[in-house]
Amino acid sequence: MTGPASVGSAPSDPEIPETAPEGGTSGAEGTAGVERRLHPLTPLRRAWAPVAAVAGWAAHDPGQAHRWFSELTSATLMAGMAVIVPLVAGYALLSWWVTRFSVSDTELRIRSGVLFRRTAHIRLERLQAIDVGRPLPARLTGVAKLRLDVVGADAKDELAYLTVGDARALRAELLARAAGFTPEAAREVGEAPAVDLLRVPPGVLVRSMLLTAGTWVMPAAAVAVPALVWWIGGSVWTALATALPMAGAAGARTVGRFLGEYGWTVGESPDGLRVDRGLLDRAHETVPPGRVQAVRLVQPALWRRPDWVRVELDVAGSEDSLLVPVAPRRVAEAVVERVLPGVTVPARSALPGPPRRAAWCAPVRWRGYGLTVTDSVFAVRDGLLRRRVTLVPHAKVQSVRLTQAPWQRAAGVADLRVDTGANTTVTARLRDRGEAGRLLWEQAERSRTGRRLAPPDRWSTA
Repeated sequence: MTGPASVGSAPSDPEIPETAPEGGTSGAEGTAGVERRLHPLTPLRRAWAPVAAVAGWAAHDPGQAHRWFSELTSATLMAGMAVIVPLVAGYALLSWWVTRFSVSDTELRIRSGVLFRRTAHIRLERLQAIDVGRPLPARLTGVAKLRLDVVGADAKDELAYLTVGDARALRAELLARAAGFTPEAAREVGEAPAVDLLRVPPGVLVRSMLLTAGTWVMPAAAVAVPALVWWIGGSVWTALATALPMAGAAGARTVGRFLGEYGWTVGESPDGLRVDRGLLDRAHETVPPGRVQAVRLVQPALWRRPDWVRVELDVAGSEDSLLVPVAPRRVAEAVVERVLPGVTVPARSALPGPPRRAAWCAPVRWRGYGLTVTDSVFAVRDGLLRRRVTLVPHAKVQSVRLTQAPWQRAAGVADLRVDTGANTTVTARLRDRGEAGRLLWEQAERSRTGRRLAPPDRWSTA
């Protein structure tokens, strides 16, 4: 197989004087501080909302909806449409007209709001990730949206919509400026090239889903619960009313996962690792360099024979993210080594478990626990059926703690916990008390040394 490794095989704000033409301006033509508008199709992005609201109300109360629509005359409907449609369209157009954005040397500024004005100041050095999203309607109309993940923000800001070329050029410009380039140089740098590392074939994705227990839980419940309702109540209609929403939820979950993970590709660029995924809603995401706080390799029980794993990330200022949905272990480990340069993923057998007396605290689970500390990472394993190995670089450890429950003191064991910048805690469970005490101070020193020697967390487009 040529090309990238396949998963089926190895490897208050001052006024800004100017406004750009409608539809935005490409990064190559943009000027620092010039305000730009979004694409003229932007007002249509929420056109479905009134229709969805009416449909949701009708589904919630079909009897009342039927009575209301039956009493609605054609003249009343036409009069209502003649008033409502222009109002909605006018508000959408006005909202698009007043929404503008501009890029300065230090921030991205977004002005929006018709009745209540809002100005978002997004510091470039606080950008966590910049992703290009293309839902199916956007792909059909040739536009895209830019999602901005900012450290410390609960929700992502977004610019929707721009032309695909403008979205990519603006993304490259923001990354270049965040990396320290001058405005002129930022526009000249352009989008950094990417080299594919792996692709997940659709067949492998389907097989991995069939070998995941969670895929079968909802369908099984959709059969068992209605059957139980029928057996207890004796009403077929009640059973069907129970079965249909459960079957719909099960199908939506399974199909939604397939659609979301279809065509999963991981590529490497100076900006970080790029993830392209999705069948209908195509997303182009970036794992920023230096922001990954921990990496997990997860292996469900039914994935052991093909030796597949999935790779999850804890990223500072963001929700946990998925890097690889399924891949052979050796391929996944090669990708992890790209995320954490200089780190070698230890074998599960190289993570020794707790002492045998820990069985008094966790009679079965203690066999799944393990810990090792290398020059670069704090590595923990846990799980018997669903195995996990978590890697935390020493430079990402914010604090380290030793905890003991009463029964752990009686057994002479303790838990060693490390906290990361992603507000997560990784715990090495049931370690010997003397070992845990020694590792507590050693890990604190490793973390101080790691942070002192770690390179700055900067974007790069070189």
